[in-house]
Amino acid sequence: MSTPLPPPRLPDADSPSQLFVPPQSQPLADVLPFPHAAADAPSPSPSPDLLADVTSPQSLADIPARRPFNLPDHFPFRLPATRSGRVALALCVVYLVWGSTYMAVHLSLESFPPLMLSGLRNLFAGIGLFIFAARRDPVWPTFAEVRNAAAVGTLLVGLSSGMLAFGMRTVETGTAAVMVATVPLFATVIAAIAGRKVAKGEWVAVGLGLVGIALLNHGDPSSGSTAGSLAILCGALFWAGGSFLAGRLKLPSDLLVSTALQISLGGAMATIVAWVSGERIVSMGFTPFMAYLYLMLVGSMAAYVAYAYLIRHTSPIIASSCMYVNPVVAVVIGALFLGEVITKWTVMATLIILASVALSFWFDYKRRGLV
Repeated sequence: MSTPLPPPRLPDADSPSQLFVPPQSQPLADVLPFPHAAADAPSPSPSPDLLADVTSPQSLADIPARRPFNLPDHFPFRLPATRSGRVALALCVVYLVWGSTYMAVHLSLESFPPLMLSGLRNLFAGIGLFIFAARRDPVWPTFAEVRNAAAVGTLLVGLSSGMLAFGMRTVETGTAAVMVATVPLFATVIAAIAGRKVAKGEWVAVGLGLVGIALLNHGDPSSGSTAGSLAILCGALFWAGGSFLAGRLKLPSDLLVSTALQISLGGAMATIVAWVSGERIVSMGFTPFMAYLYLMLVGSMAAYVAYAYLIRHTSPIIASSCMYVNPVVAVVIGALFLGEVITKWTVMATLIILASVALSFWFDYKRRGLV
């Protein structure tokens, strides 16, 4: 989902099954920098500023001639000069953009079929990120790494975002955002199935999350809403499964290359499946098209770069804070701009689910001696 998904937990050495873990043979930041990719990782060694790499001016003469394309040598905006300013900017982007993507998906669905929306949006966003990555003269991946990126991207991007969009045809944006926040709970279940010993407190967190989901759907028992909720939960499950797979496969060593390949190849797979299954764009309205552009350019490209910057330059707590902010932003935006009603059940369920996720992270940190 360019959609904001729950934050990163990094497994310890004896638990390779945790979610959002980079392959053991690659640096932490090489995992797909989605809202929840590697927040638990120790601070990496000093490295070139990722955002500066992407946006800083560079003369055309500095770009190797072997590339078949050139990017503009300057951009119509300037990043903050200080590190704290850039961190603040990245947090604002991640909080507001990922929190608003749910409304953008809702508006796009007026013209786009769900799986086609997921596929096209991520395919072109991935291509754009790949161009930025190529400008940085990265280490190019092997065929096996590209294949692995395609497999991970199909789960993380294609199926996960597609199921979210499918469910949001009948589920309100705020409700969808809160449900997506259950990804870490699914990750706990997958880790247990894979053989990691799960503490009782972690199972309590999973049970608490299920209670929150039940309350979230209490006010709308219609069959359409139930089916949509199940689709969104399946999307969260695909995300957790893709994150688990990312921790087991060798992915490209360069952060932007890895991200671009996973997004673009996952989007390509979703587009192919959408086309084969008969999805077609019959008509295109102005608002849905602008929402689509927002999802592609801002929700995918800009927000992923900002999140990657946070992973490299801040603590795990700061990087993963979007997990708790995004659902709240989505609920507020849905109420203000789409007229969605915030009921007492919505408030109770949101608090319970976020508490369950916080509890899950706390037990995970405690197990690894971080608290």
